Amino acid sequence: MDGTKYIGMDVHKESVSIAVMNSAGKVVMESVIGTKASMILQFVHGLRGDLLVTFEEGTWAAWLYDLLRPHVTRIVVCNPRRNALLKDGNKSDRIDAQKLAEVLYLNKLKPVYHGEHGLRAVKELVRSYSTVTKDLTRVMSRVKAIYHRLGYSLHRQASLWTAPSCGVAGEDHRAGCASPQFYYQQLDALRALRQEVRRELLKESKKHKAWRLLCRIPSIGPIRAAMLMGILQTPHRFRTKRQLWTYSGFGIETRSSADHRSVEGQLRRARKPASIRGLNENHNHDLKNLFKSAAIIASNKPGPFQEFYAALLTKGMRPEMARLTLARKIAAITLHVWKKGASFDAQYLKPQTA
Repeated sequence: MDGTKYIGMDVHKESVSIAVMNSAGKVVMESVIGTKASMILQFVHGLRGDLLVTFEEGTWAAWLYDLLRPHVTRIVVCNPRRNALLKDGNKSDRIDAQKLAEVLYLNKLKPVYHGEHGLRAVKELVRSYSTVTKDLTRVMSRVKAIYHRLGYSLHRQASLWTAPSCGVAGEDHRAGCASPQFYYQQLDALRALRQEVRRELLKESKKHKAWRLLCRIPSIGPIRAAMLMGILQTPHRFRTKRQLWTYSGFGIETRSSADHRSVEGQLRRARKPASIRGLNENHNHDLKNLFKSAAIIASNKPGPFQEFYAALLTKGMRPEMARLTLARKIAAITLHVWKKGASFDAQYLKPQTA
């Protein structure tokens, strides 16, 4: 019973379905246990050999990762969106555990990063700040929609913070003016909560050296630097800038077919270019929005990034493509500064360092 074991776990609130596969690809053990630390560790300690464990990213993933990491050889927290095998055929907890073990055995899982414990507090605060900000934006959109229905034209987002005087008469006056007031109460509460989370996020981020380095990059600033730390956790996840571009949604997707043709009885690669299908769709949306907003600010604010952007426009590049190139450049510089622990230098914008 020694040797490598591939363990698939289908984790739920009250139970964990487990399937254990040996190095020959045969399921040698199945079990259902409670979602309790003592029971999970007891099961793992009863196995011998190198233990490779996988389970899907979800509510319990961070807790289970921290629990099992000292006791197994390797943990793969997999991306459920990429597990196409689990959607095929019948479905149950037992079948899902078997399929997870099988995909782990085949080494076909797409992992989700877990690891930097020192930034766990920053990560949770970034998640809270992002959630509250999205809730605030959602309520503001509802208020804006109400005033549009009443015939108002609000040209500036800032005008939503205070209710304009209502010009509707009669019964419609009371109904139309009273409706947004509840949303304004919600706006006030969310604004106060957002400021509180912001203060805690900055307080926690300042404890880390990387935050000071990232703040020195033009257009990044204190909040974006903190969000970068919470989202990425460590720059060493990415071997090159192109991997970061793909994770940020700035990677280029290409398509090609019939790449080889027969010439004088020999196969030769066709010289036709690959078709570009745009930017990759599978990415971290918060990170993409962060770099896009930084690029928009940098393109309008005097400094080295604006000069870089203006030079692209001078060469005949379209504004939207120039902003994309600038966002990619900001992402590449961020990765370099964070990895090397060096301060920002305008020399990074030269073509030979692109």
